[in-house]
Amino acid sequence: MARSVQRKSAKRGGEPSRAPARTAATSAAFCAAARDALKRGEPDAISDKTLQQVLSAAVKVYAAKVERRGHDVVPFPQATVTATETVVTACGMIRAADLNMFDVAIWFHRPPGID
Repeated sequence: MARSVQRKSAKRGGEPSRAPARTAATSAAFCAAARDALKRGEPDAISDKTLQQVLSAAVKVYAAKVERRGHDVVPFPQATVTATETVVTACGMIRAADLNMFDVAIWFHRPPGID
């Protein structure tokens, strides 16, 4: 019983969780694999399924942070992604969500904090 109480208190903030460290290690491993694949000119070394899982999760977390904190959440550091990479990815996501440019324009001009 003492162990279950300790687990519950750790989840509530009693002890620091190890989840952030595992998340950081996992994301660092994916980023290293992606960098290596791109450096070798072999982007297909990252499976489509893995890319979809990572991108879906990242998009969901990013959107949740923007909804919670406003548009002050920077999606990536400046000069780490090119304009072409940004537009290619944005277009892919727009198509995947079955949006059109009118839909995007409405969201693009939406004031921060409006749902």
